[in-house]
Amino acid sequence: MLIQLENAVVFDGFSEELSEGVSVLIENDRIREVSRGASISSPDVRMDCGGRFLMPGLIDAHFHAYTPTFDILSTDQMPAAFLVSHAVRLLEGTLLRGFTTVRDAGGADYGLVMALEQGLINGPRMFISGKALSQTGGHGDFRPRDRIELCGCGGYSGSLSITADGADGVRKAAREQLHQGANQIKIFVSGGGISPTDPMQMPQFTDDEIRAAVHEAWTRDTYVMAHSHTDESARLSAELGVRTIEHGTLINRASTARLMADKGVFLVPTCSVVHVLVDHGVELRIPADKAALIRGIWNDMLASIELCHREGVKLGFGTDLLGTEFHPLQGGEFQLRANVQSNLDVLRSATHINAEILNKSGELGCIAAGAYADILVLEGNPLKDLSLFRDSANLALIMKGGVAVKSALA
Repeated sequence: MLIQLENAVVFDGFSEELSEGVSVLIENDRIREVSRGASISSPDVRMDCGGRFLMPGLIDAHFHAYTPTFDILSTDQMPAAFLVSHAVRLLEGTLLRGFTTVRDAGGADYGLVMALEQGLINGPRMFISGKALSQTGGHGDFRPRDRIELCGCGGYSGSLSITADGADGVRKAAREQLHQGANQIKIFVSGGGISPTDPMQMPQFTDDEIRAAVHEAWTRDTYVMAHSHTDESARLSAELGVRTIEHGTLINRASTARLMADKGVFLVPTCSVVHVLVDHGVELRIPADKAALIRGIWNDMLASIELCHREGVKLGFGTDLLGTEFHPLQGGEFQLRANVQSNLDVLRSATHINAEILNKSGELGCIAAGAYADILVLEGNPLKDLSLFRDSANLALIMKGGVAVKSALA
C-alpha cells in the first residue's frame, strides 16, 4: 500500500526551517520518501494536506496507563479486568490527542503491549517499565501507615510499583521486570508529592542498590529512569549511570545540570501533573501539608527546566497525568513548558528528543525516509501557537504506522 500526503508544510522534528509544498510517500508502516512536489504519479491513496502543517506524531515519555484515579490505594484494589478497561479508554484518548507513542513510567504490562501490537485495542505504541521499584517506605510504597504486616515477610506490590531492598533485592526485582517485558527500569530515588509516608527531600535507595538496577538494565542493552525531585538525587543518579531524570523539580545548581549534560543524562519535566495538583488539590483530598509543598514547587520546577536547558541538558517531554478526568489535559503540557522554553524547543522535546530517549532515533519523532509513518497534520502552526494541542479538533490527520486513525483530509 502506497499513500502519498501532498502539499504539506513540514516540520521534521528538528529544524526550525519549515519545508513547503512537500509530499510524504508512505509504504506500509514506514515513510519511503520525503520530497518537494509530487513524488509518485499513481499511489494507491493520495491525500491533499492543503498547505497544512505536517509533523511527527507526539511522544509522551512519562505516561501511566493504569491510573484511572490519583488514589493509588483505590487503584490497587481494582479487579484486573476493570483496570484494563480503564487503560483502554485512556490509551484511545491519548492516540486521538496526537500522541502516537508513550513511555509508561510504571504499571503497564506486556499484555497491554500485545493488545496494542495485535490491534485488539487502539492506542499509541508503548514502551513499558513494568512495575517501578521502590525501597520499603519509599515513594512507590503506597501502603498507609495503619496497615500492619503481622508476619513481616512480605513487601508491597501494587498496581504501579513494588518494593525491593538491598542490592540483591533490587537486582532480582529488575531482572523480573525485564523478564516480563519491560523496555526500561524505573526506580524512585527521592520522595514525592502524593505518597503517604515519605518526605520529598528524602534520599531513597543506596548507591549499591541504584548500581544494581543500572547494571541489570545494561545487561539487556537498556537503561534506568529515575523519579527524582531533588538536586542531590539528580546528581547522584547521574553519577551512578541513570539515563533519565523524571520530574527534576528542585534541580537548582548549575553544576548538577552541567554534570547531567556532560554524562548525556536527560531530564523529563512533568508540568501537567503539578499544575493539576495545584489547581485541584482540595477535590483530590491532598493532605494540607502535601498541598502546600506542591504549591511551593511550581516556580522551582520552572526554574529547574530553565536552568537545565541553559546548561545543555536534553529535555524530554512528559505529563505524568493520573485520573480519567485529567488525562484530557495532556496537550496542555506544551503551553506550560512554553513558560520557559521556545515553541520550537518544546516541539523538539516531544518528538526527536523523546525518540532519542527511547533509543529510537531515526524511527520515531521525525519525518524522514525509513521512519515509522507516525504523522500529524494540524489546522494551524504550533511553532506560533502551542495551544493547538489543547483541542483534538485541530488535528486534521492522525496517522500511526501508516494507518489513518483520524482524517479530515481530502
